[in-house]
Amino acid sequence: MDKKITLAGFIISLLGAILFSTKAIFVKLAFTTTGVDPVTLLSLRMLFSLPFYVFAAWLVSRKQDKIVLTRRDWLLISAMGILGYYLSSIFDFIGLQYISAGLERLILFLYPTFAVLINTFYFKAKLTRVQVAALVLTYLGIGIAYFGELRVDTSNPDFFFGSFMIFLCAITYSFYLVGTGRLVPRVGVTRYTAYAMLAATAGIFINFLVTHPVQNIPFTTPLVAYSIALAIVATVLPSFLMSNAMKRIGSNNVSIITSIGPVSTILQAHWFLGEQIIPIQIFGTILVVAGVVLIGWKR
Repeated sequence: MDKKITLAGFIISLLGAILFSTKAIFVKLAFTTTGVDPVTLLSLRMLFSLPFYVFAAWLVSRKQDKIVLTRRDWLLISAMGILGYYLSSIFDFIGLQYISAGLERLILFLYPTFAVLINTFYFKAKLTRVQVAALVLTYLGIGIAYFGELRVDTSNPDFFFGSFMIFLCAITYSFYLVGTGRLVPRVGVTRYTAYAMLAATAGIFINFLVTHPVQNIPFTTPLVAYSIALAIVATVLPSFLMSNAMKRIGSNNVSIITSIGPVSTILQAHWFLGEQIIPIQIFGTILVVAGVVLIGWKR
């Protein structure tokens, strides 16, 4: 049964979506001002996030009535963290080097449509007419916005590579979400989030240690500041806000409210990064948001 939208639930969902949308802004600012590479920045983000997820995992472990996890549960949670969140984060940070924050958010916002397609073709869920209309709207909106971006940023030779990286990010993140939807009812949202994030952090740290010498990390003040902002403002705070909002008003209502994300990113990118906003991008964004709202809608 769907929960009713309350003022508190609405505000918490909206704040969580806006904080999540700051991620691309902090990443772009870090790349521009510090020259850091994606793997180092991502590793620092997870380093500063780690204490919060360890604390959450410890709190959950103290509960007496928790379900005992099987070996299969542990493997699936680890797979979701490493193959889903870790891979999607790597693709996202690489792609953000080459395309605008606004376009990154729009391409990434395809993940609900990919989740629908995975459930349809792999788990044999029925695709409704509303979902078909939503898919058409979403992909049409992405095409229009992408065409507009091509007109603005034609000089970047790595534009298509960056777009492809964000596309891969959306695909891998959709697998993470589908797995999340099937594991959370059994495991619990806080325990699942904490354990999956710990697995993702392990993957990211191993990646860094294999490819970078630890002593070469440039712990400059700007880099540490951006990393902490990414960890607290764009990762930990919004994740807990979203969990709280889902408890208050349900996941369907949260998914609709958080459709404000791309609009928030585009406006922030304009204000803080000086990215252009042109009418064709606005039109494409409206179609994408409308499509995602339809996907999250339940009659």
